[in-house]
Amino acid sequence: MRRPSRRSFLAGVGAAGIGSVAGCLGFELQSGNREPPLVENRPDGVYYPTHTEGMLMGGMASDGGYSCALTYSFPHRFWTITGSDTTQVEVGSDDALHLMPFLWHSETGVVPSDVNPSVDVTRDGESVVSGLNPWAMLSQNMGFHFGDNVELPEQGEYDVTVTVGEGSSRRTGSLAETESAKFEFTIDYQRSELQAVPFTDIPEARQGTLGAVEPMEMDMVPVRQVPVVDDLPGMGHGTTESGDAVLAVQSLDDAARFDGSEDQQYLAVSPRTPYNRFPLPLMSLSATLSRDGETVFDDYLYEWMDPDLGVHYGAVVDGVESGDELTISIGTPPQVSRHEGYETAFLNMPDATLTL
Repeated sequence: MRRPSRRSFLAGVGAAGIGSVAGCLGFELQSGNREPPLVENRPDGVYYPTHTEGMLMGGMASDGGYSCALTYSFPHRFWTITGSDTTQVEVGSDDALHLMPFLWHSETGVVPSDVNPSVDVTRDGESVVSGLNPWAMLSQNMGFHFGDNVELPEQGEYDVTVTVGEGSSRRTGSLAETESAKFEFTIDYQRSELQAVPFTDIPEARQGTLGAVEPMEMDMVPVRQVPVVDDLPGMGHGTTESGDAVLAVQSLDDAARFDGSEDQQYLAVSPRTPYNRFPLPLMSLSATLSRDGETVFDDYLYEWMDPDLGVHYGAVVDGVESGDELTISIGTPPQVSRHEGYETAFLNMPDATLTL
């Protein structure tokens, strides 16, 4: 396994961002966090945060059909989600770093949303962190990943083991052929190296306005975006919106790989963030399909992972015809923790309609 140097990794991510910046902020790792205050009157949608940040690479490995890159940065605030309610997680006084295992399917590059990695950290054979399940998270420059703030007692080397169990049965193609996986890394936690991680202030006039920073570019790690609408398989029926999420609707003539038959059709909804096309997993969706005033389908849309559609929601239907009226209902918004800029979006999600 080739391990990228920290210097080369920082060089790869440091150029990504919003184009024009106001400079780098200092911060204190030992005595507390110095993230800028949150923007006042944040909009109910995706907005430019106060800053962007880079990260360090702890290594890369492959196992069980997956690849994993262990990355970390300085600890920072984020928001957890319960239903439609958010809870801000502040940086603890003993938090040493924000640990992020980036996981993806090696063949397709799809980031699995149906697994929950477990992280164990040891030092000289002694347990430091045991059975940590990092949050499924969404960040404007890092995309969909897993992460959490972690306490470490002192500087130095730590062994990190990331384990992944089997995924759900709602997978197609090579995504259904993965196995449980185990990845082992060693990180050298040094405050001086974390202090060198890019921490870039976004111009104040842009903070809190609708929009998003660009995803960072990482060597050897695939871009964690869903396909553009025109590249989705099947027949495209356009897009609709709910709670600032974009919902792309497709129909496929052959539903066999989605537990249907070749004679049935598959109705797929691909939710994504605006601007950056990040997937929105861990939602509860249902749909009603009406034709000439009659309901021809009314049921749940289940979360699936497909090499061509990526993470999406769908159901087998007897048929889709031009002029059908589709209503998509969001029972539960994405149960994904949020970095700054996403915490006010994808919460209040009313029904969305579309004429097919």
